[in-house]
Amino acid sequence: MSGFNIAQISQILIPLLCFVPAIVLHELAHGFVANKLGDPTAKRAGRLTLNPLKHVDPFGTVILPIALAIFGGPVFGYAKPVPYNPSYFKNLKVGEVLTGLAGPAANLILALFTALVAYVLFLFGNLQSNAVGWAFIILYYFAFINLILMFFNLIPLPPLDGSSLIVPFLPRSALPTWYQIQRYALPILFIIMFILPMVLHFSPLGVYIQATAGNLMNLLFSYLF
Repeated sequence: MSGFNIAQISQILIPLLCFVPAIVLHELAHGFVANKLGDPTAKRAGRLTLNPLKHVDPFGTVILPIALAIFGGPVFGYAKPVPYNPSYFKNLKVGEVLTGLAGPAANLILALFTALVAYVLFLFGNLQSNAVGWAFIILYYFAFINLILMFFNLIPLPPLDGSSLIVPFLPRSALPTWYQIQRYALPILFIIMFILPMVLHFSPLGVYIQATAGNLMNLLFSYLF
């Protein structure tokens, strides 16, 4: 611990504290939309709740974001996927898309709202005050983490939400195979996240996140630069 100062510790702890509510609301949005579309699976499983313990995945919600924060990477991860049963949807493909995009949409709304609150604080608050300054920093990180989660989950690769965009283009007979693939696609994601950067000597995922979440963040907080 002696190698860390308060600023370095805050750069790790604040993103992690912001990450948990962002990922909880992301998953809650999936379950909420699925429930509205007629699928009670998430509700029956007790996942339509703000209780983070119902959504936490030990690796994806705790170990992965902590490791990324310590090593200076963008803080992202995942929670336990909200269970849903597409057979409840009146229109299977539309239901898949709406349920899949609900999480990223929630993150976008949270990021935009947080950026607005931060801008009001910037205009009318005293950022030299410790309390106001820390509040602004937390809002900044919360907006950024929500944008990272949104664009990360929009990657069209199972089990990420962007894979739901592929469903409308698949014939109905191919859907059972697609759902089977989703169960085993996580290793591919880890290869993209950890193996490719070692092989290519740069991170394709990092480039993507900077080009999307990073640039949108710079736009929302352009008054700081």
